[in-house]
Amino acid sequence: MARVVVVTSGKGGVGKTTSTAALGAALAQAGEHVVVVDFDVGLRNLDLVMGAERRVVFDLINVVQGDAKLHQALIRDKRIETLSLLPASQTRDKDALKPEGVAKVIAELREKFDWVICDSPAGIERGATLAMRHADIAVVVTNPEVSSVRDSDRIIGLLDSKTERAERGERIDKHLLLARYDAVRATRGEMLKVEDVLEILSIPLLGIIPESEDVLRASNLGVPVTLNSPASAPTRAYLDAARRLRGETVVMTFPSQKRSLISRLLGRKAIA
Repeated sequence: MARVVVVTSGKGGVGKTTSTAALGAALAQAGEHVVVVDFDVGLRNLDLVMGAERRVVFDLINVVQGDAKLHQALIRDKRIETLSLLPASQTRDKDALKPEGVAKVIAELREKFDWVICDSPAGIERGATLAMRHADIAVVVTNPEVSSVRDSDRIIGLLDSKTERAERGERIDKHLLLARYDAVRATRGEMLKVEDVLEILSIPLLGIIPESEDVLRASNLGVPVTLNSPASAPTRAYLDAARRLRGETVVMTFPSQKRSLISRLLGRKAIA
């Protein structure tokens, strides 16, 4: 039976979709059978990040409404055999997501995969609450800035009140993924430090993803960063985060990426 993970935040643009793709790829690289599900109906970006936009025929709405079977809508990744995508619709709105249909799709996915990772739209509206409703685990993605952290705190409140587990008197396992972190800027007071974010949100830290051009470059190429830049600092951070999701004990580090004199001359990045 799969574990259902929702990747969520209160604020848009913090790195949910890139994190969904990276974590999904990292888990699949470890031999797990993984499906990433795009709940951002109307925008649909996960297929772009996964490099599968031209292969979309049926989508989540088609399956929810019974217009297509689940296996018709699933897109198998070209690079990893055990990774699949269930895309969102780009031509419908979130009202087309019906709670009963979503519950049925999630139940079917639980039977087929080890991990179901739901990429939630930002905010607290219908798509976000449906994305988190059936989750066993929540990965709350935030940036080290006050507005992002404040909005994430509100999402934590929804996770503790608007999910199936909450209705049963149980708690979702919640984890913090701190994205776009720059230790130098944090030291200068230009962004929040890790300990400041942890003090505000009070949930376990899953990983620290450093600010890096590698993430943007991978997204533009339609490849999860863990596959496009396997030696980069963000990749190391996502791989460690995936191991923690699997229950492994991994020492928390601050991945950094520096350029040596030789690498600058050669135009290549050397990993610190």
